[in-house]
Amino acid sequence: MDRPETPKDSFLREIVAADVEAGTYGGRVVTRFPPEPNGYPHIGHAQSICLNFGLAEAFGGRTNLRYDDTNPEAESQEFADALLDAVRWLGFEPAEVRYASDYFEQLYAWAQDLVRKGLAYVDSQSDDEIRAGRGTVTEAGTPSPYRDRSVEENLRLLEEMRDGEHPDGAHVLRARIDTEHGPMAHPNMKLRDPIMYRIRRDAEHYRRGTEWAIYPLYDWAHGQGDAIEGITHSVCTLEFDVNRPLYDWYLDAIGIPEPRNHQHEFARFNLDYTVMSKRLLRRLVEGGHVDGWDDPRMPTIAGLRRRGVRPQALRRFFDDLGVTKVNGSVEIQQLEYALRDDLNHAARRVMAVLDPVPLVVEGIDGTTWIDAPYWPHDVTPPEGAPLTRRLPLGSRVWIERDDFSDDPPKRWKRLAPGRAVRLRHGPVVECVGAERDADGTVTLVRARLAEEASPSGVVHWVDAEHGLPASFRLVDRLFTTPDPAGADDFLATLNPESLVEQTGWVEPSVADDPADTRYQFERVGYFWRDPEDSLPGALVFNRIVALKDTWGSAGGAGSAGSAGSDDDTRSTREILTTGPTPRDPASGLDDRQRETYSALVVRGVGEEEAAVLAADAPLRSLFESVLTESRAPRETGALVVHDLRRALGDTPLADSKAEPSALAAVLAMTADGTLTRTAAGEAVAGLVAEGGTAASVVEARGLAAVRSEEALAPAVDAALAAHPDEVARYRAGEDRLFGFFVGQTMRRAGKGADPAAVQALLRERLVA
Repeated sequence: MDRPETPKDSFLREIVAADVEAGTYGGRVVTRFPPEPNGYPHIGHAQSICLNFGLAEAFGGRTNLRYDDTNPEAESQEFADALLDAVRWLGFEPAEVRYASDYFEQLYAWAQDLVRKGLAYVDSQSDDEIRAGRGTVTEAGTPSPYRDRSVEENLRLLEEMRDGEHPDGAHVLRARIDTEHGPMAHPNMKLRDPIMYRIRRDAEHYRRGTEWAIYPLYDWAHGQGDAIEGITHSVCTLEFDVNRPLYDWYLDAIGIPEPRNHQHEFARFNLDYTVMSKRLLRRLVEGGHVDGWDDPRMPTIAGLRRRGVRPQALRRFFDDLGVTKVNGSVEIQQLEYALRDDLNHAARRVMAVLDPVPLVVEGIDGTTWIDAPYWPHDVTPPEGAPLTRRLPLGSRVWIERDDFSDDPPKRWKRLAPGRAVRLRHGPVVECVGAERDADGTVTLVRARLAEEASPSGVVHWVDAEHGLPASFRLVDRLFTTPDPAGADDFLATLNPESLVEQTGWVEPSVADDPADTRYQFERVGYFWRDPEDSLPGALVFNRIVALKDTWGSAGGAGSAGSAGSDDDTRSTREILTTGPTPRDPASGLDDRQRETYSALVVRGVGEEEAAVLAADAPLRSLFESVLTESRAPRETGALVVHDLRRALGDTPLADSKAEPSALAAVLAMTADGTLTRTAAGEAVAGLVAEGGTAASVVEARGLAAVRSEEALAPAVDAALAAHPDEVARYRAGEDRLFGFFVGQTMRRAGKGADPAAVQALLRERLVA
């Protein structure tokens, strides 16, 4: 099956593509977006939404929205509605909307089953005692004195907890995990008898009311929710990699068979000059530091939407950025460039004056109406968009105050006594002087028509008689430091000029425009009408993004950038044409690790793999040992970073039984066709667990590639015979079913079946 083309490919797409090719899930791809409804979603959630829905769409699959609503004190219907609204605003529609709270009965039944199996118990220690008993990363914990309660007593106490007979904190239900390290001694502290249920007797759930007095913890609900919904690829951020062994332990304990849901991690999206923590965002809202969750300065999706950001811009930004397995931070300039790039092709060019002073032009009589274009020559207008508008020009117009100087610096291209400029789309005028008040403030500028003069520049303007009064909210970065969450007090880093409101004038053409029209106010920035506060007689515009990065210029924080030259605008457009820079896989490395990363890439290792190896010296040492025999840096990096680490799970590398020579032999067998790429991962897993040679593991597990028609035909014929309706639909033109047939055949043919040979034989049979 051909892998879908994507703007920026990622290791996650490679994982899904391999599963589809191997038929792991019968050709199915089902993902989910699983947020907790305890706040408004932010731009990090936007990345997760785009990733999960995008992965499924690329492979003809589907995505559920599932609310992880297991914490009644913090959740509400308002937050749940905001999440669904965000998904739809970004242009996606969930296949189903699900709730973890709908699975409470099933989760409770599974918990009872674990108690009966001796895999869970009720612990009556205090929170502090439980915390102390877990031990540390270097010291084993202490088993609970209640760990060996009888099954009957555990079931009775659990039922009493469920019925609200015990107060909060009296008991918890814990998993009882015994490993080769002994009880409460596993190096992964997530596997030291984690808590499954806690009592919240008086809490009222926004959907279930007071029906339940106990609530499951995230780890107990998460993987089981995936299993209930038939999720194939559970994608989550990198901090949950230590949770994956527990995720799998729970699925094993309740008896979910393979092929089943598996967790895959990626580095979360971090943006500088921003906080992503819902706790910190809640402090901003509840402390009155912003005007609600949809304040246009907020990184919430509601805030970005109110600010005027288009969903197309965010989707393209995340597609271009891609994802990695190394934590880092994205510069906010990259997002701003992406917004400008999107708006450059979507925003009508009109004129507005934010800091007005009147200009009276001698020689203009009455009102002249000018046909002015909305779009510059280098921008193709959106389909159906108007091309021009009518601009009134009278003898009195508004101009920007800083477009005049009676003592101009060198290279001044605006108005000054004796200097001529062109009024945008209009005539050339020459300044003849200005009037001032008692304080010396300019109150009026005078000029005359001077078509014979050579203009030094162009200034924008709004006709004084016909212009519309408006307020302009100059939205800027909310914080003054790139890492506000890392400050001792993040509130102390708030930017006092993150929202500056100015009153001025806008040309009358905007009066009848649709409410969602985006504008480039020429030489000022990109704006749109505030959807909450703007009224026909009292227009309010939010700045979406400035025309250029004023933080990197002499203006610094809070600069309005209101009178940049046309040259400034063009240079910004040139920057924007490159789009956002793809995520640097090495962004989370220190200087020495980055040197190692660069050297690995030069040698031919893939960037993602090089970043992991640079940060992990023992893994890099193993890579070098394997490479000595394999002589294939890219393939060796992929095998060690992906296949070997996946096989290790939570087992320390030192406990692996795989010898470098055996791993190199797996690569050789893959290269010569003895092993398929999918079977190579199984071979590595066997070597890690059992040791020995690659040949012995391949033979013992039956992994050798099978390509002959004689060997594959029974599986192909059985798959087609079992699904006659699907065969008829495929032959009628429903080509997307081909992946389904590949999956059904691969499940019957075994792990050694070569996907390419299976596909060739299937096509032959389906055409017949």
